[in-house]
Amino acid sequence: MISKSQMKFISSLSQKKFRDESRCFVAEGTKLVADLVTAFDCEHLFVTPEWKQFHVLPKAVQPLEITTEELKKMSNLKSPQGILAVFRRPDYSIDNILFENKLCLALDGVQDPGNLGTIIRIADWFGVEDVFCSEYSADAFGPKTVQATMGAISRVRVHYVNLSDFLNNLPAGFPVYGTFMDGENIYSQQFNTSGIIVMGNEGNGISDAIAQKVNRRLLIPNYPTGVETSESLNVAVATALVCAEFRRRM
Repeated sequence: MISKSQMKFISSLSQKKFRDESRCFVAEGTKLVADLVTAFDCEHLFVTPEWKQFHVLPKAVQPLEITTEELKKMSNLKSPQGILAVFRRPDYSIDNILFENKLCLALDGVQDPGNLGTIIRIADWFGVEDVFCSEYSADAFGPKTVQATMGAISRVRVHYVNLSDFLNNLPAGFPVYGTFMDGENIYSQQFNTSGIIVMGNEGNGISDAIAQKVNRRLLIPNYPTGVETSESLNVAVATALVCAEFRRRM
């Protein structure tokens, strides 16, 4: 039986303050929990009798059975899927990352949890193992972001850094790419096998301070040229296009 204090704790994890204090986060859904349970330390696992009737859990994980009503009180979903887990947040170090022949993403203030989760999923698809987020980006371990990753958060390392300092500390001449309206057509540029791709805020793009660190300015052109189209692309869509073009060349 779940206690009131446990329920209160799990509900509190919808707020970043308590996720930071406890170093824990919540994941829900059969596939998502199955992906994460092999990658992160599982603190708590709750399932309903209905879920348990039709699913098998890893033998190492001992779930606590709860009612559907109890799950609804803790869930962040409109329609809970019968399983909820609390995981320990990982502590990644960037000290031993070898950037040579490595493609990474850097996010300069991506604030929408859904966008961030989708970008992490895109990184996973295109083999980008590390994503570096500015302090002003959304929390990768918030409920909406975790759900949007569809399990990719278990395979992509997300780091929070002072982005300006991080870029300053890269090896001299290391390729730092960014998308701008006055950049060079991405489809006619030569790419290195390694580099950092910077993607900016949903409304303001890449900040002026970070733009100064970018040494390869790219443009995703609209078609046909000279015809009025949408003002800009969604940041997650733009990220997918840039990553796809890099991988097509490599």
